[in-house]
Amino acid sequence: MARTRIKICGVRDSDTALAAADAGADAVGFVFIRSSPRCISPDEAANILLDLPTFVTTVGVFMNHAPETFMDIEEECPTSHSQLHGNEDEHVVRACGPVIKAVRYSAETIAGELARWDECEDVEAILIDGPAPGEGVAFTWSDLVPHTQRLSKPFILAGGLNHENVGEAIRVLGPWAVDVSSGVEKAKGVKDADLIEAFCDAVRKADA
Repeated sequence: MARTRIKICGVRDSDTALAAADAGADAVGFVFIRSSPRCISPDEAANILLDLPTFVTTVGVFMNHAPETFMDIEEECPTSHSQLHGNEDEHVVRACGPVIKAVRYSAETIAGELARWDECEDVEAILIDGPAPGEGVAFTWSDLVPHTQRLSKPFILAGGLNHENVGEAIRVLGPWAVDVSSGVEKAKGVKDADLIEAFCDAVRKADA
């Protein structure tokens, strides 16, 4: 079985970034979304980036930014990859690409959204997130199986993952990577090194 990559998202300080690297995470994510409790400034993220070991990948997370704003942030903090987590259209994706394009699960739209971005040459991977908060939609990973089997691009699974359930998610879906944020926090926006280590250990155990 191929190894599942791990992204720890919503990193806001060097200690957390280094804890993720020490635990074996492949990537850390910097959230440049002002409304998020995990938001970080490009300048702060750039300083953390300098502290990371060479082979740890960085991902800038954006939501409905204008391409000009996106470019300004990327110039100040040149991450390895960019993730668009809003309702960006093909024009924005082309202007910012190559990108990781995030989509939220909805039984009515998931097939069309995955097909749309799977065909887009400026999308390098697709991140599948859970339903939007407050929607009250029942969602299980098995719901995604028929959709992910059709994808030609790598897909990243996010939404509701933690060290207790990520092994089952990997068993059911076999994603290229998993993305965790709140599942490794002791309070909203505050990461816990022990939870990060437990999450990474659970992924390795599932792969084994």
